[in-house]
Amino acid sequence: MSAILDLQIATEQSAIPQESDFILWLEQVFAALNIDDKEITIRIVDEPESQQLNYQYRSKNSPTNVLSFPFEMPDFMGMSDDENAEHDDNQVSSLAEAEFNLLGDLVICAPVVAREASEQNKQIKHHWAHMVVHGTLHLLGYDHINDDEAEHMEALERQILQKLAIDDPYQNH
Repeated sequence: MSAILDLQIATEQSAIPQESDFILWLEQVFAALNIDDKEITIRIVDEPESQQLNYQYRSKNSPTNVLSFPFEMPDFMGMSDDENAEHDDNQVSSLAEAEFNLLGDLVICAPVVAREASEQNKQIKHHWAHMVVHGTLHLLGYDHINDDEAEHMEALERQILQKLAIDDPYQNH
């Protein structure tokens, strides 16, 4: 199980974890869920970009710690069902398989993560790990809209973070 990471740093903030940290955190998620090779983009941004994306996609006019954008497979390259039928099934299958390795994008706001870590008395690197784990679970379809989903997702986050020797991110600090 391995993570293929496209790391984009679009901030001048310091205290950004190393690429190897991001890969370790992603691979812990994949190992916990028995998921094979996946490609993910993590973009580290400042507050203006986070706020703009949060407003554009969630109608919330403030920066946020992490945004998740799952990859959505387009209808076979924009072709109609009739056009799809004309193509060799093996070709369609292999393309779909190749494309499926794209998990999606995480956008993490460095200043928000730093501020939250300070306010919550957490080690900043541990909070970064939590944001990566949390966002990646969203990319994999986990959510916390209702209480049952939230309990399941948070339990999974705790389990993954515990393997990284990181305290429960939901405990009072």
